[in-house]
Amino acid sequence: MAFVPQHPSEGTERERPSLVVARAARALAAAGVEAPRAEAELLAAYVLEVPRGRLALADGFTPAHRDRLDALVARRVAREPLQHLTGVAGFRHLELAVGPGVFVPRPETELLAGWGVEQARRHAAPLVVDLCSGSGAIALAVAQELPAARVVAVERSHAALAWLRRNAADRAAAGDTPIEVVAADVTDPHLLADLVGRVDVLLCNPPYVPRSVVVPPEVAGYDPDEAVFGGADGLAVIRPVLARAAALLRPAGAVGVEHDDTHGAAVPALLAADGRYEHVEEHRDLVGRPRFATASRRADGQHADPAPAWQTGSS
Repeated sequence: MAFVPQHPSEGTERERPSLVVARAARALAAAGVEAPRAEAELLAAYVLEVPRGRLALADGFTPAHRDRLDALVARRVAREPLQHLTGVAGFRHLELAVGPGVFVPRPETELLAGWGVEQARRHAAPLVVDLCSGSGAIALAVAQELPAARVVAVERSHAALAWLRRNAADRAAAGDTPIEVVAADVTDPHLLADLVGRVDVLLCNPPYVPRSVVVPPEVAGYDPDEAVFGGADGLAVIRPVLARAAALLRPAGAVGVEHDDTHGAAVPALLAADGRYEHVEEHRDLVGRPRFATASRRADGQHADPAPAWQTGSS
């Protein structure tokens, strides 16, 4: 459905935000956007350059404002991601620059980042590694919330690295602890060779969607394929990541890996079968779907016989 602008009657200079937002929300709803009212408000606030919470107090929309909003709504109706339209994605306490070539961070990944922060908080000066860093969301959240941490972000995509470096520079300029950006493939068996046995917390939000899964148009048309799909079963990147994590972690170091909601048994089973992990646990997201798995490197640093036991967490 095309978004058709409806301007106020002749002689009216500005139109109330509530009327403009209502029209935009109807157009977005007709296009199948999941949260049309919220997104209409966000786009309207973006056009007026005001916080969403102060939208009702804004002066109103001039014809130029309406034209700009009309154009943005038309792009969103075509299912271009909201974050591409505004140029930013919120993640925990951050606003990150995003756009073509980088995966847009999702709210559910905030749970993995929060778990990682809590694990790292147990150390005075933790060494934290973020694999498949993309925009830098997890790495930069850890660096902001734990100023004493050394954070290393690894990404291989040239396009994503540009966004990662931009966000890292922006956060450092804002006063956050600078992170280290490494251009590398996380499936490299020699990844971060200088950090073997030294990492306190390793986090990863890898490509994990099975190739046969049909994804939403915002994902299919805009998120990079290599950041979404993880091979036929979705585990093609997770397998080598778990193997390398065991080498990088110090004894009792913690690993957390996000996964597809169909992997609630598969990823914990991979961790248990490795033989170098203990305390394997599965975590669910806010709507109860399996979302990420965690474990600790064996405290004795040894490789034991596979242990099938693991438990489901409530986080």
